[in-house]
Amino acid sequence: MGTNNCKKHYVLVHGACHGAWSWYKLKPLLESAGNRVTILDLAASGTNLEKIEDVNTASQYSEPLLEFIASLPQNEKVVLVGHSLGGLSIALAMDKFPEKVALGVFLTAFLPDTEHKPSYVLEKYIERAPEGGWLDTEFYPCGNKSAMSFGPKFLASKIYQLSPTEDLELAKILLRPGSLFVEDLSQENNYFRHGYGSVPRAFITCTEDLGISLEFQLWMIQNAGIIEVEEIKGADHMAMLSKPQELCDSLLLIASKYA
Repeated sequence: MGTNNCKKHYVLVHGACHGAWSWYKLKPLLESAGNRVTILDLAASGTNLEKIEDVNTASQYSEPLLEFIASLPQNEKVVLVGHSLGGLSIALAMDKFPEKVALGVFLTAFLPDTEHKPSYVLEKYIERAPEGGWLDTEFYPCGNKSAMSFGPKFLASKIYQLSPTEDLELAKILLRPGSLFVEDLSQENNYFRHGYGSVPRAFITCTEDLGISLEFQLWMIQNAGIIEVEEIKGADHMAMLSKPQELCDSLLLIASKYA
């Protein structure tokens, strides 16, 4: 085991309104298994100093990730892990730098295809959302986009319902307003088959996710033709907080096949 061949470099990308802090349990688990782990705050997230008012496109939002991937040494490949909205950020990075990504892992994340606009899965998600499903989440116009702030009821009942109470409290302190950038993504070109479509992709489903339902996760997997799927039973939307060890094991297993 102890050879360098087993060591991988994981880059973990958080979901909307969250930040690098959401990986605080998973990072040491992956590292103790001998891997390198990079966690990033996307624009206007976590400790990143930009404000959501000044971030108008998904590319701008993903800039910290794109800059990091661009800075990697030429022969280095990473395992990209995107959670929730982070799926669209890693897809963008895979499309721009396919040669630098060994594997893209979508953790109950928005999973685009190459047949439709990048906004397609978000539009379907919004279309299928049950009436009042967003509970006390606030949406408001912000420049050329709609911004959102998750409400405490939404967090407690749909996103963190199986996570430790302390993690929910942490989220309430650290969350920042975000956006799905649907307006921008609907104007973007499809991702390329020779870009995003050429990188191996895997999906990790969370059975008790009430933020992105299991049914919708399975629809996206089928829509994008993903074959490599791991399931985490009993995980809510925040698997890295509710089931960190299981998530670590799933990632190590998937990455051992591809990366």
